[in-house]
This record gives sequence, structure tokens and C-alpha cells, in this order.
Amino acid sequence: MPKFAANLTMMFNEVPFLQRFQAAAQAGFKAVEFLFPYNFAPEEVAAQLKANHLENVLFNMPPGDWAAGERGIASLPGREAEFREGVAKAILYATALGTPRLHAMAGLLPQGADAAQHRATFIDNLRYACAEAAQHGITVLIEPINTRDIPGYFLNTQAEAHAILEEVGAPNLKVQMDFYHVQIVEGDIAMKVRRYLPHIGHIQIAGVPERNEPDTGEVNYAYLFRLLDQLGYDGWLGCEYRPAKGTVEGLGWMKAF
Repeated sequence: MPKFAANLTMMFNEVPFLQRFQAAAQAGFKAVEFLFPYNFAPEEVAAQLKANHLENVLFNMPPGDWAAGERGIASLPGREAEFREGVAKAILYATALGTPRLHAMAGLLPQGADAAQHRATFIDNLRYACAEAAQHGITVLIEPINTRDIPGYFLNTQAEAHAILEEVGAPNLKVQMDFYHVQIVEGDIAMKVRRYLPHIGHIQIAGVPERNEPDTGEVNYAYLFRLLDQLGYDGWLGCEYRPAKGTVEGLGWMKAF
């Protein structure tokens, strides 16, 4: 059975962020992920991981001005210097936390923008990020995201992501496949897993369409979990979902699987 990592940005919101590590451990999780750790010193987050015997499997590089609606800067022309600063900051945190994967969010494509220019910027920035991350044994991830949740997001399909991965040509660049986004954008999850698994660096799950627990909605996760076992996937499954009620109250799905 695949290994589940609690997403502390969406789960255990009943308590402040630094208390969510203990809550996740008490609920039986051995690993966690989250969007960003940057509101806290790396030592604070590392202490929570150590105290609760948790592995941090993933977080995102700095996304630009999140509060103003930015969703990454990796594909934004003119922001290259800021992106490089973010790479350095993310690596600083990752080395302190023992985090093996960093997600570089592509960002939003402005209406009327030159998509080819954004793609070229994305590729150049990813080559830089991968070169820097490789010095620390860190994998860089890119993730296709549906435009219902994030309208205008630059990267939407698995094919687009894997074409970029091939063009970048860095061995430590992988695709972060979120089954929730795949189902909304294109469906056919199982066949995409079969096709792309060697180049998938992390998987996330949530029910579709509400993004609640994975035992709700239209996706047959029992089938997909069996498939991942059959294909030999030994990575983590990030539980990036919004609990429908309380976090702990909704964890019965893990026992069911």
C-alpha cells in the first residue's frame, strides 16, 4: 500500500501551523508536506519534524507575492533574479529540514502574453534550479495544475510537463502528478500513470470535484492505489485535500484502503 504524507497547509487547520506536526504524527502519519515554510525559521520547522519523528517530503519554492495572487514566478520573464534568490532560499530550508524535493511553481500566463517566451523562461529557470539543487541531492518538481482552481496557470497537462522535462534535460527534474488536477483537466489517470511513472517524482491525491477526502467523489482511488503497487511506485502520496469536516474525523479513508 502506498505511503501517505499529510499536507499541513490543507490538513489539521484546527491548530496553528507549528502544532500541526504533532497532530499529524498523533494521527499516524510518518511524513508531511506543505506549501511554504518561509514564515518560520528553518530551525523551528526542523525542530517540529525531529520532535515528532516526521519526514518532510516536499514544499514549494517562493511563489512571488502569494497574497497578491501570484502563483509562482518560474515562467515569468523579467523575474529571473528573484527566482534565483528563491532557489537559494528554498535550498537553505530544504537542507535544514532534510527535504528531498522542491516544487517550482510556474506562475500565471497573463492574457495576451507570448506563451513561447514564458516557456523559454521556464526552461532556463528550471535548468538553473536543477543545477543548484543537484549539488545538494535535491529533486526539482514541476506540476500541471487545473485552470478551474488557478485560472491562467502556465502548466496544465501531463504532456506539456513531460515535454518540458525532456527539453530541460536535467536528471533531477521530475513531474509532480496530482491526481485531482489530472482528473479535472484530462482524466484517464491510470493510463497516464502507466505512461509517465518513470518520470514522476511525487504524487498527490484528493477527491474530485470537491477536493475533499479521497474516498469521496468520482475517482476510484482503491483501483489507483492497487495500480501504483503493481507498478512498483515506492514514493509518498501527498494528501493535498480539504477535510470536509474535521481532519481527524475524516481520516477513516486511510483504514479503508
